[in-house]
Parts: sequence; structure tokens; C-alpha cells
Amino acid sequence: MAHNVELKAHLPDPEAALARSLALGAQDQGTLHQRDTYFPARHGRLKLREIRGGATELIAYSRADTEESKLSTYEITPIADGRALRAALGVRVVVTKARRLLLLDNVRIHLDTVEGLGSFIEFEAVLGPDSDRAANEAKVAKLAAELEVGERVAVGYADLLE
Repeated sequence: MAHNVELKAHLPDPEAALARSLALGAQDQGTLHQRDTYFPARHGRLKLREIRGGATELIAYSRADTEESKLSTYEITPIADGRALRAALGVRVVVTKARRLLLLDNVRIHLDTVEGLGSFIEFEAVLGPDSDRAANEAKVAKLAAELEVGERVAVGYADLLE
């Protein structure tokens, strides 16, 4: 299983956050249009991510619901076609978003516009086997301060939509 340190917050000014991220050296990877279909899960969370013009993958993950940075454990499996999964598992909620993806060292910066919710920023510091979790939590906290994010969000977009 893979791990990352995550933090999510409201984003009052996406254009300013984009400019600040680029000034810090982040590499702009463009905008991804994603549809995440969440399924009922006995443990953790389970979603089908479909990226327009790109991959479809099943993502099983677990993380605490806290406003502070948190450890997320996840596993990603490529999927050829999600229709059977939606039919078999039953849909909990669907999250549709445009995600501007920026990369800064091992941190993925997501500038998200979520249908029905608004603008958010999400940081994901991808951890390797020898990564220092505390150092990565500090890195994410520093980035959040430098980008002047809004109120932190404890739960995922699916929870907010429900």
C-alpha cells in the first residue's frame, strides 16, 4: 500500500494560489476533469476515478477525518470499464471536479473546482519507504501558510456533498 500526507482547505483565490505555487517552483501539469464515484465501504473509502481522456482506476483508501494534515493509506487498481462496478456495488455519491495539478518536489498540489461545492486546495505529500512523515507534515503546513489557504476541511468532497 502507498502512503501520503494530506491536507485540504477552502480556497478563496484560486488564481493567487496558482501564481504563488508557480513562483515557489511548482510544475503545472494542466487541468484534469475527474468524476469520482464513491461506493459504500465497510472499511475506509472506495471510489472509482474516471479522468476525461485518461485513466479509470479503483482507489481504496483510509484516512482520519481531521482538519490537520493526516496520513492516507491507499491502493490504486487500473480498471478497464467502471460500469459493472457501479451496477454491482451501488453508488453512494458522485463528485465531479476540475483539478489543476501542480507538482512541487514530492507534493502534489490540487487546485480543485468541485461541482456543487466551490474551490478547494489539497496537498498530497507522497511518502516513499524511507520518508520522514513529520518532515512531510511540516512541508505541507508550510505550503498551506505560503499559499494563504482558507478554512481547513476535515472530510472529503463526498462527505461534504452528502
